[in-house]
Amino acid sequence: MARSKAQAQTSQPREHRRLAARLDKAKASPGWTQKRSDDGLRWRPGFKAWQEIKHYQKTTELLIQKVQFQRVVRELCQRVQEDRQRLDEGEEAREIVPVRFESQALLALQEAAEAYLVGLFEDANLCAVHAKRVTVMPKDIQLSRRIRSSD
Repeated sequence: MARSKAQAQTSQPREHRRLAARLDKAKASPGWTQKRSDDGLRWRPGFKAWQEIKHYQKTTELLIQKVQFQRVVRELCQRVQEDRQRLDEGEEAREIVPVRFESQALLALQEAAEAYLVGLFEDANLCAVHAKRVTVMPKDIQLSRRIRSSD
């Protein structure tokens, strides 16, 4: 059998292979569009926000971190005690004692606060949609609070 010369094969650098794999994966997703950018990949405007909305609608986890919520609650309790002490100036002075909370009580407070905020933003979103907007503005939140207070 006669010998034949082998064709030279061109190889791509590792980075190009990775980019090609990412492109193939991205093309399969519904929010993908290709525009000129550094790596050739780019999401459509609003798609990432849509993904986050879907993620947070599926999960049941708390949105505010527990330590920060605990810090806010303790600060509010301290302010209430200081205000109470100022009102009771005529009587004998009482020292400010730090308020103690059970962990389940703080968790219940946080659940209730987050449920209130989520409901408020749902109503504010309805107000924004009614005004033919997609962005929730402070006036939407004020209107939804005002409508709620009439109940």
